[in-house]
Amino acid sequence: MQTAAMSDAETMERLRRIGWRGDALPGDGRRLARVVAQHRAGYELHDGASLFGAQPDGRFLKRGLDPSERPVVGDFVEVENGAPPHIVQVRPRRTVLSRAAAGERYERQLIATNIDYVLVLTGLDGDFNPSRIERYLSLIEDSGAQPVVLLSKLDTRDDADELIAELRERLPPATPIHPLNGKDPASATVLAPYLKPGDSAVLVGSSGAGKSTLTNTLLGTAKMATAAVRSRDSRGRHTTTHRALLSLPSGGCLIDTPGMRELKLTGEENLDLFADIEALADQCRFADCGHGSEPGCAVQIALDNGDLTPDRWRNYLKLHDEREEQAATLEARLRRQRGGRPIDRPHSPRGQRERD
Repeated sequence: MQTAAMSDAETMERLRRIGWRGDALPGDGRRLARVVAQHRAGYELHDGASLFGAQPDGRFLKRGLDPSERPVVGDFVEVENGAPPHIVQVRPRRTVLSRAAAGERYERQLIATNIDYVLVLTGLDGDFNPSRIERYLSLIEDSGAQPVVLLSKLDTRDDADELIAELRERLPPATPIHPLNGKDPASATVLAPYLKPGDSAVLVGSSGAGKSTLTNTLLGTAKMATAAVRSRDSRGRHTTTHRALLSLPSGGCLIDTPGMRELKLTGEENLDLFADIEALADQCRFADCGHGSEPGCAVQIALDNGDLTPDRWRNYLKLHDEREEQAATLEARLRRQRGGRPIDRPHSPRGQRERD
């Protein structure tokens, strides 16, 4: 009995090194492992000691199953031994980063699970786009993970300090912003607080932003393929073709992802990033203010005196309307699943105040 207890303790310690936060192991001869990659031929798993391949149980392959119920990179799963081993259960996820999949049909696409930090990497070359960074942060805010903004390619701009200062004004004060050189190990040490033993981070950003270059620097080896970007728009090719969880020398885990050109909101975002704008709208003289030429419009006053920039106002309207459209689509889908029974909307659409 003592030997078994020691074995369980050793297994738990190995799992904690790859991000496990639970306090119990599965029974019935099953073992616990983490999904580190997904391919057409199956999954790659790691149990804290070794890497091995596995197939999903048949129930994960059923047509019509919500894709979010299938194993994804970052998941901890229960595995039954066999030839090959089979994934039979996905353990509850403590954090989930997702987006709405492309296309007209509403479907949620999970990017990574069980992560502590989302590292948003943006180049200061032609890739720099504060509105897109705000979009990333809107997706992250309900994930349970902390966003960290990384700015690479400082050498491409003489006005880098000015751009960083402008970005700081647009983002919440608590959001870390770190300029760095992805090729320089000394520069990348700024990420040490987010990659401690047992912690997990996912690296996201556009193709060509330098994700694979930074990953190689953190690994201390050229494991991930890299490629040059186009000079006309600083965009790169998808050198990373699938999500992969990597163990770093620091003891942390990093999930590298392909570049994402489309970042659709899910419809369940709170848009807390724009809480200041919501507060301004509540100060307008009229409850049904359209924030145009109405007298006493606090939003227009803020725009006129420079407290609110036109770019940020336009991006807020764009994300707000997109969220409401996605929320309506999600509501219709859930209503169909519930046989037409009404459900509570997660957010109130713009203009709700005049109906209250």
